[in-house]
Amino acid sequence: MDPKDDDILKKKGKSPGSIEIEMSDEDISRAREGVLTKEQHELIEKLDKEASVRTLVNPVINKFFYAACIVVSMYHFITSYFGTPVVHKHRSLHVAMMLILGFIMYPFGKKSNYKRVSPADWILIALSVIVPLYVWIDYTGIISRAGRPNTPDLIIATMLVVLVLEASRRMAGWALPILSLIFIAYGLFGRNLPGMFGHRGYTWQQLSNHFFANTEGIYGSSVSVAASYIFLFILFGAVMSKSGMGSFFNDIAMALAGHTKGGPAKVSVIASGLLGSINGSAVANVVTTGAFTIPLMKKTGYSKEFAGAVEATASVGGQLLPPVMGAAAFIMAEILSVKYSVIIVHAAIPALIYYLGIIIQVQLRAGKKGLVGLPREQLPNPWAVMKDKGHLLIPITVLIYFLLFSGRTVIYSAVITIIATIVISCLRKSTRMSVKDVLDALAEGAKATVPVAMACACVGIIVGVTSKTGFGLTMANAIIALGNKNLLFTLVFTMITCMILGMGVPSIPAYIITATIAAPALSKLGIPPIAAHMFAFYFAMFANLTPPVALAAFAAAGLSGGDPMKTGFAAVKLAIAGFIVPYMFVFSPQLLLIDTGFLEGIRVTVGACVGVFMIAAAVEGYLFTTINPLLRIISFVGAMCLIDSGLYSDIIGAVILVMLIVLQRFQAQKRLTSAT
Repeated sequence: MDPKDDDILKKKGKSPGSIEIEMSDEDISRAREGVLTKEQHELIEKLDKEASVRTLVNPVINKFFYAACIVVSMYHFITSYFGTPVVHKHRSLHVAMMLILGFIMYPFGKKSNYKRVSPADWILIALSVIVPLYVWIDYTGIISRAGRPNTPDLIIATMLVVLVLEASRRMAGWALPILSLIFIAYGLFGRNLPGMFGHRGYTWQQLSNHFFANTEGIYGSSVSVAASYIFLFILFGAVMSKSGMGSFFNDIAMALAGHTKGGPAKVSVIASGLLGSINGSAVANVVTTGAFTIPLMKKTGYSKEFAGAVEATASVGGQLLPPVMGAAAFIMAEILSVKYSVIIVHAAIPALIYYLGIIIQVQLRAGKKGLVGLPREQLPNPWAVMKDKGHLLIPITVLIYFLLFSGRTVIYSAVITIIATIVISCLRKSTRMSVKDVLDALAEGAKATVPVAMACACVGIIVGVTSKTGFGLTMANAIIALGNKNLLFTLVFTMITCMILGMGVPSIPAYIITATIAAPALSKLGIPPIAAHMFAFYFAMFANLTPPVALAAFAAAGLSGGDPMKTGFAAVKLAIAGFIVPYMFVFSPQLLLIDTGFLEGIRVTVGACVGVFMIAAAVEGYLFTTINPLLRIISFVGAMCLIDSGLYSDIIGAVILVMLIVLQRFQAQKRLTSAT
């Protein structure tokens, strides 16, 4: 933000760095239907670089771009069902498509023309076309020469690396390209490093060929996932949005929770969680649902910072919530070589515990502040909402059935669900998708995939250097040594690594990098691989909440008018259960339902839920009345005991819980008697 803007805000009594969007009742009502104001769109673009795209004014170029997006979506949709070309050809074509769309969408810099594609961009687009043409024309030669590239191979490989780095810079900022360049430098000059990080050293010819000519570099597993699972589920989200699913989530959340104590905050948690499970962008989710929930929370009596924190915390959690989760979950399934349905099962209980922690804190804060819900007459009728749009739940049911019970592949499940959504939306006029809506959804799906796909391509450079040099194994040994072979210390170092990466790198590459470097270290200490990867996954997502770079919290502060940093810290406090959950399932893998019987799973889950309840009470300092500092500490200790899966620790935690409830009941009754 410009310093002059800070001066203006100071004169108005606002905190420097805050941006408050004034919203009328009509704006709030429209936001509930998913219609955002110009200011809200600008807020998304300001905070989320991936959303800062051109608005093309040339009608011919605009129509060409629209048609190109539809063609890209149809290519991925059709090949997903009927089969793709040979792996290298398919991935090279996918990356080229994303590069072409990317150079049309994203200008060179902030001062570039946001209405026209520059001549330099057309040159980059032409170069992007050359790469897959070369692969398709000389595919056999490239494969046969793997490891022994000729001059044209070297030129094309270098061109591909430069194009991917530049596209990633435009879409996600400098952090990921700079990190990639550091890894390239390590690959080139690592022979000069002393100690365990030194390696034999590689030439640019060897590295570039590794990035280009095999499936361990740019055309690696992350691009494979982006070209299949991620593309289809982003397309599914776009189709669901066009069918009115977003407004349905908002309405049903309002109808079910709006009248309860602190109702608008619960509406925010429910709506954001539901929308986030099909929307991969935390910032976009914050602005979409927060546009109407944050003003309602403020009107009810929540502070600006707390209102923003609720929305940010719930929106980020959507990426952890099955059945769709964030795009990184698909990459996790690919890395671990397990079915995505297995990831869903393992992720379910921790995600629900995360949301339970938020809901409890919201409830306790409402009790502490004496906040009430919204009048029922101002809320939609739940039966009317279900009658009007309840059929939109059918596609989600279809998706869950195909993912978990049909034995079909994830790709087949996604294709069938997309078709089912379009067909089922036609059951009622209010949700019926026109041909234009379907085409718009295809275009939106392609555009939304571009930044994700380019991040996956760019992180392929890092993964490629890691596999070529053995850096991953070296780093895993270093982490273990740094933690002195202590599991807790190693977990803390892994968490810090994830959080630092997440400050400048999007959550998907942050997860891939930590999964490549840190997860093996955790596995070496005896942690089940799924728990190690889920640990990295959680903290890669939480980087959106933690200051100093907390994009989801900053976006929420923009809607609430609160201080961005205070909102970020409030979000961390609100998500405290989420920060503990990863440690919970590492020390108690039963929470991930790993080799766990039914009764054991219930016992551990109930213990964890009660533990989260006690954490919320300790953090808020309130249950039936205000909790004194000493009892808050004891409550937190009891929560840790319940979170541990041991029988004796559960007994200690249960005793502390009973003591807390009895004391709080007594103190509340005493205060009530004194007041009367």
